[in-house]
Amino acid sequence: MTQAEIEAVLQLAFIQCEAVSCPLTDQQKQILLQVVTEAVTRESLSLSAKGDRNSAIGNPLDELTPQQRQALLQFVKEQEKQNRPWKIKLLNDWLHNRDSGSVQFIRTSYGPQWLNRIKPVHLAQYFEAETASDGLKLKVGDRIEISNGLWEWVQEDGPCKREWFPCIVVGVYETSDSDCDYTNCIIRFENGTEYEMQGVYQWNRYNWRWPQE
Repeated sequence: MTQAEIEAVLQLAFIQCEAVSCPLTDQQKQILLQVVTEAVTRESLSLSAKGDRNSAIGNPLDELTPQQRQALLQFVKEQEKQNRPWKIKLLNDWLHNRDSGSVQFIRTSYGPQWLNRIKPVHLAQYFEAETASDGLKLKVGDRIEISNGLWEWVQEDGPCKREWFPCIVVGVYETSDSDCDYTNCIIRFENGTEYEMQGVYQWNRYNWRWPQE
């Protein structure tokens, strides 16, 4: 689970506490958030230390039947169009014991551990042949990798090779000119430097990718 997913689930728990007249203090909320975050982090490190090949190698979506995979991809598309984090929607359904419709099979047959294995790069492998409007959209907080091809000339066989640098999306906005509409985003490198990438779904799609986990 990501930090955003953890916080979303805990916020629902806080709301339920208030609904039964047992609200938590701000200090209690911070303690719970810290404890849960540390627990999830420890679990992730433990899986890595044990060499869990299922979580580290291969695409979890390959384990679904074609019908299940199509249902999940369609569900993700619908949530993306409404600007809703699809994982949080599923977790909310599970928390409130609501039926998730066409993707209820994830809860009954696979569970949260399988769900947590799915990363943007796995979905992108199935969305890559589709248009930007149907695929995964960048959101503030997403971690991506960008190529040095954005600011220098790179050649596969030349002296300047393509390299990839980790960064985080800190802004996404739509813009247009006389010819077309396109999407720009602002990314921040680990050293704090920010960079504006234009046409992220159009002419610069080749210069960024989801983290290759």
